[in-house]
Amino acid sequence: MCGIVAYVGQRQASDIIIKGLKRLEYRGYDSAGIALLNGGLNVYKKKGKVSELENFIKGQNLSSTIGMGHTRWATHGEPNDENAHPHYSATKKLAIIHNGIIENYNSLKQDLLSKGHRFESETDTEVFIHFIEDIKNNEKCSLDEAVRLALTKVVGAYAIVVMSLENPNLLIAARKGSPLVVGVGKGEFFMASDATPIIEYTNEVVYLNDQEIAVVNNGALTVKNTANLPLTPYVQTVDLELEAIEKGGYEHFMLKEIFEQVRSIKDCMRGRLDSNSGRLTLGGLREYVNKLVNADRILIVACGTSWHAGLVAEYFFEEFCRIPVEVEYASEFRYRNPVIREGDVVIAISQSGETADTLAAIELAKSKGAIIFGVCNVVGSSIPRLTHAGAYTHAGPEIGVASTKAFTAQLTVLNMIALIVAQKKGTITEQKFHEMLVEMETIPDKVEKALKLNAQIQVIADEFKNARNFIYLGRGYNFPVALEGALKLKEISYIHAEGYPAAEMKHGPIALIDEEMPVAFIATKDASYEKVVSNIQEVKARKGRVIAIVTEGDTHIPKMAEFVIEVPDTVDALMPMVSVIPLQLLSYHIAVMRGCNVDQPRNLAKSVTVE
Repeated sequence: MCGIVAYVGQRQASDIIIKGLKRLEYRGYDSAGIALLNGGLNVYKKKGKVSELENFIKGQNLSSTIGMGHTRWATHGEPNDENAHPHYSATKKLAIIHNGIIENYNSLKQDLLSKGHRFESETDTEVFIHFIEDIKNNEKCSLDEAVRLALTKVVGAYAIVVMSLENPNLLIAARKGSPLVVGVGKGEFFMASDATPIIEYTNEVVYLNDQEIAVVNNGALTVKNTANLPLTPYVQTVDLELEAIEKGGYEHFMLKEIFEQVRSIKDCMRGRLDSNSGRLTLGGLREYVNKLVNADRILIVACGTSWHAGLVAEYFFEEFCRIPVEVEYASEFRYRNPVIREGDVVIAISQSGETADTLAAIELAKSKGAIIFGVCNVVGSSIPRLTHAGAYTHAGPEIGVASTKAFTAQLTVLNMIALIVAQKKGTITEQKFHEMLVEMETIPDKVEKALKLNAQIQVIADEFKNARNFIYLGRGYNFPVALEGALKLKEISYIHAEGYPAAEMKHGPIALIDEEMPVAFIATKDASYEKVVSNIQEVKARKGRVIAIVTEGDTHIPKMAEFVIEVPDTVDALMPMVSVIPLQLLSYHIAVMRGCNVDQPRNLAKSVTVE
């Protein structure tokens, strides 16, 4: 939810940290701050984006080879200078940056107040560092031991880095429920929320697991857990190119990522799907695929855009595998007492692999004996480590807060999983299986063709950029696409939008239709086509303004719709990967025309690592 960067070595720390914070700004941009050891433990922080912090520290002597920085997404306390990180301890000999929530911070704070502590912010994080220092002073122990003891007493989620005025070569990091990686260089170390800020310096990283503590001291890295057991750091090589996290000439990351879907879908299928040989393999599923084949029921847990991908997968699994599917909001699943039976399989979907609610849902399902499959994008993230099996989407870094290429990549993986299960189960003929493989291989070209409609969609966006409301309607496989289109518009343009199954319109939403209401229909030629045509006529009769996404060559709907966007034809089950493209572009252009920050929409963060 927040972005963390830290460095110790021979280089100028401030340069590395500021550049790293800019790369992590998608994780939080309410405020930013930096701490450096330079004639003292100096903290500089400012409300707003990293550029505000840069302006604030101009002219300061920032010479230091150790430091840490933070971009904040507010939880406790409004965004302002005081609540920005880093935070000092009571004596200002310690400083901390923190991603997460300390749930028992108030009881800790009351105890510290009774001991004479005073706080300058409203944050749980400041309480955390005061608590660490209090333990250090009372127990007369080392700082890393004080951190360990504090972690055994706090409740909640955290990724932290701690610095000390008294040790200019020491960084202490720990995580539980929030991601943290340690980059290992030659005589230098980096710490960050993910690998994007450090990839130009090293591709060797250690992914910390929950309740692990990393201590870098005098050029050496040691790792232990909160039970004080020493661990051997497992150094992995990150396969990430620097250009993948740059804009590459696009105005925004979101636009770049929309256009990257041609490549990301191909990458998702590469080495896995070959229609010529009739081969479809997912190595990550091999050991557990029979669990899916024999499943009595599949539960899909996810949040946001990933939940919409799960809804599409529900149609796919039920049609081709004949397995009943339930799609659950992870945030609700974890607070029910869900019925999980022997023979049930849970599929967890998350772009980041760190979504707190999804992780909690996985832990609940595992505790009840379920087999868990993970579908996520970020290698080394928490969900792949927690699940029994799964598959990466290989979409590459997604920096824009509003997911685009993650959605189509997730659909690609989920479709491949379902086809593998259907073939093994015998619920799909070999002819149909081969036809689906052939058609899947055409999807990147069809997405590319849909992207060529960009200029036409800009014209439509200009027409509706001042709309106050939007309705999105679709049926069958395209109903989740309607939900996703509405979500994209809400996220980045702040226009109220709702998605519905088209047939549900007359059960309530039709009351909203008037001459000012734009209604976007996903009306491609599928099994529900005639029914959607009737729904369009109902909207037209009430003077609603119709935008229709139709199959290329459709001559019927263009006679009724005010605006028509033609997309290439494909089978019903794969159409969401094509029909969603114009909706992504429409949302993007409307938001840009309204002057919104499409990469960093207000109140949102890319990876929701807190509840």
